[in-house]
Formats: sequence, C-alpha cells, structure tokens
Amino acid sequence: MARLLIINGPNLSLLGEREPEIYGHTTLEEAEGHLEERAKADGHELLFFQSDAEHELLKRIHKARDEDIALIIFNPAAFTHTSVVLRDALLAVGIPFIEVHLSNVFSREDFRQRSFFSDIAIGIISGFGMASYDLALLAAKHHLG
Repeated sequence: MARLLIINGPNLSLLGEREPEIYGHTTLEEAEGHLEERAKADGHELLFFQSDAEHELLKRIHKARDEDIALIIFNPAAFTHTSVVLRDALLAVGIPFIEVHLSNVFSREDFRQRSFFSDIAIGIISGFGMASYDLALLAAKHHLG
C-alpha cells in the first residue's frame, strides 16, 4: 500500500460552480470522494489538500517528505505559470509527482501553455476534466508498480 497525496491549487475549491463549461459540474468534495474509493480499491491511501495560498501549498509539499508519501498528484492551477517556489519545493523533497490539469491548457491562452512543473514531473495529464484525476491515479499505480 502506498500513500498518495493530491494537492490542488487556487480556485479549485470553486469546482462545480466556477466556469462549468471549462471545469465541469463536479465539486472538489465529490471528486475527492470518488478518488478515495478508487485509491482504496487499488490498496492505496489517498490524502488531499487544497489551498489558494502559495505558501500553504509550499508547506504541504514540505510536510509530505515526513509522511512517507510515495507520489504526489499536483494540480497547481494558476501557479502552473508563475511559481518558481513550488517548483523548487518539489525538487527539494524529491517525491515523484504527476502534473494534472482539468482543461487542455494547450488549447487555451498562450500564457497557460507554459508550465514551471512539466519538465520535472514524471508525466502530465491535461484536458480530460475530472477524469484527469482518474488517469493520474492509474498512472500512479503503474509508476509505483
């Protein structure tokens, strides 16, 4: 059994009501419940964290180092395009991570097509709505063996 951590960045607490044409109608709480069931079925423990504050995300990444987290599924949201500090934190803790986005960032504005994380992630899943998290869990399962 592996411990996995899903970290969600800014505005993801508004899922289900924020721009549903892009992000869908499922709330973050609904998604977490579904993902927890999937992880348990695969024999994994799944922890969740969401914050709109960069420093809180930074602290959570640091804390993961001491919690025997095998892999992080990370949706940095808007910090994808701006956060060197979160990139450095992920490099510092050395925990493998999968970068996840609900929307296809490559079909959106130019500034959304630049990620500070993609080159250090073990993989990127983008554009499948909430199924992006399901795909990330599947990828995590394969990566962990």
